[in-house]
Amino acid sequence: MPAKSEPLDLTAVRVPRHVAIIMDGNGRWARKRNLPRVAGHRAGAENLRRIINACVEFGIKILTIYAFSTENWERPESEVRGLMKIFTRVLDQELSELHAQGVCLHHLGDLNGIEPELQQKVLDALELTKSNDRLTLNVAFNYGGRAEILHAVREMLGDGISPDELTEELFSSYLFTSGLPDPDLVIRTSGELRISNFLIWQAAYAEYYATPCYWPDFDREELYEALVAYSQRERRFGALPEDGD
Repeated sequence: MPAKSEPLDLTAVRVPRHVAIIMDGNGRWARKRNLPRVAGHRAGAENLRRIINACVEFGIKILTIYAFSTENWERPESEVRGLMKIFTRVLDQELSELHAQGVCLHHLGDLNGIEPELQQKVLDALELTKSNDRLTLNVAFNYGGRAEILHAVREMLGDGISPDELTEELFSSYLFTSGLPDPDLVIRTSGELRISNFLIWQAAYAEYYATPCYWPDFDREELYEALVAYSQRERRFGALPEDGD
């Protein structure tokens, strides 16, 4: 693991158990530097390693990243090909280190339609890291919140679940995140203020944090600032605050 930067006061923050990140702004980061969009995606992939290290340092137990949405297939073919090459390279180059760090990889989404060699690399990575427990890294890859809900409904119908049996807990058990707690904090980089079909069931009561920082520049200190902001929130889950106001 790389050397840490200057110490940060973790006593001043309430560290969430589960952080989810919409990693946005790679293309704009590249455009500002007169680089092709794929260069921004490469920089974003490099940044993920730094954020994983920071999550381990801060004591975050679960990190969910929005890597590739079901809508991203509509992007230019050359960009999609570049993204798939990046995903393949990250698995080839980073998997051993992630495993050594105790990272458990978990896939959210549908591998159907993904090139068979990349599918197998994903499955191999999940198998290799399944017993690790230092950090769970959920990779939302070929993922969409609406598609996930439809998938869950189809699975329940196939299992013969009756309307009288249906509860929130049962429904959640059919989602890709089955067995995992809902996210406490959802971070979106690049200044956009939308959830883009990400964890639309699971993040119903998450706190949201938006920053104008593009994802490749979202570093350890930026993550710390998001945790500080989270610590200042009062999570109510639909109830009144303690003073009843």
